[in-house]
Amino acid sequence: MVEENSIFVLNAIAQTIYDKKGMNILALDVKSISTVTDYVVIAEGNVDKHVVAIAHAVQGALRTLGLQPLRTEGMQSGDWVVLDYFTIMVHLFMPGLRDKYQLEELWREGKIIDLQINVSSSAARKL
Repeated sequence: MVEENSIFVLNAIAQTIYDKKGMNILALDVKSISTVTDYVVIAEGNVDKHVVAIAHAVQGALRTLGLQPLRTEGMQSGDWVVLDYFTIMVHLFMPGLRDKYQLEELWREGKIIDLQINVSSSAARKL
């Protein structure tokens, strides 16, 4: 993925998480500090079923862009779901586990991505 395309995909992921009522969405550029991936998205759901629903929604949204995860983990338990898209890894947590593992600290030297989330899109659907 070229940089511009990656930012588009990151925004699509963030929008999908937001539209599914996910919280505390953070995207980091970790290219300079990670050999595993280029970008990391971290977000939360309320409970395990919510985390899994968000993960399914992200997979669906990225499938429409022609992207399939290389690997998924945690879909059975739902407390921490990882979607690995090679250059982008999505970590979805229940709030307590996110605090426990503090992935933001692991990648604290990563650059925060300024995500473009349309906050009126989900509000308009409610009307």
